[in-house]
Amino acid sequence: MKIASFNDFRVGIVDGSTLYDMTDALPRFLDIMPRQRVNFLIARWDEFGPILADYRKTGTQIALDAVRLRSPNPAPQHVFAAPANYRKHIGELGERSVTTGGRSAREQGFFLKAPGSLTGAGEPIVLPRGSARRFDHESELAVIIGREVRNVHRNDAMSYVFGYSCLIDVTMRIEKGVGEEERSMRKSFESFTPMGPYLVTADEIARPDALRNRLWVNDEIRHQANTSEMIVGIAELIELVSSVLTLQPGDVIASGTPEGVGPIQPGDALRIELETVGSMSLQVKECDARAPRPF
Repeated sequence: MKIASFNDFRVGIVDGSTLYDMTDALPRFLDIMPRQRVNFLIARWDEFGPILADYRKTGTQIALDAVRLRSPNPAPQHVFAAPANYRKHIGELGERSVTTGGRSAREQGFFLKAPGSLTGAGEPIVLPRGSARRFDHESELAVIIGREVRNVHRNDAMSYVFGYSCLIDVTMRIEKGVGEEERSMRKSFESFTPMGPYLVTADEIARPDALRNRLWVNDEIRHQANTSEMIVGIAELIELVSSVLTLQPGDVIASGTPEGVGPIQPGDALRIELETVGSMSLQVKECDARAPRPF
């Protein structure tokens, strides 16, 4: 099943070129906090999953190209991310790298991105106005957690996965001696975590550990890898994070980028594609207003 959040954070099921609006199947109290609809749905999937499965009979049909797609989960409690999780990516940034000595996500652990940085396929990537800094794309598989869990062993971890999505981790790079901000800050500008176009439930992805991962900038391919090349697989990532704190339904784990990281600038067009998960295209623009703190 392909779950979408759209327009004013309504919830729909995507089938081909049609979206079936299923918002009215959810409790009305969610209307006062619409960003939480997907978290609620995931946490109560045993109850509401069968209702949404009947979308062809009960949903309101809308042409998919007539809606504005948001992040498929607009407000997870956490967005975790794995650094240096593809061997060929380690070291490719040279002096801009903050992961040194050949260390991977296994040694480094995870970092956090602000949930407020999430956007969807219908929204642009917005760079700070007038910035001379370098901003890069990173193409990743997003893992969405389905049930609360703490201290789960990797052998049992995959049963806690609700689904998957495409994710771009946009990053402002450090400049030695000039700008060396914390990683979480450099990756948490609003719009720096596009995710989408949909949340694809885990039952539709037979081999999440063997998916082709590609990204293009202006039709030039930049990333071309496979999730089988990850140093720390999905199950081990869940084990790692849950060893530190309790994972919640709807939490997102960005599983790391392969080699091919490169700069983007206003006017660029990006397209990410993860095999069987989906693809989405995004425009890069400059923020309308200049920030009071320049970057």
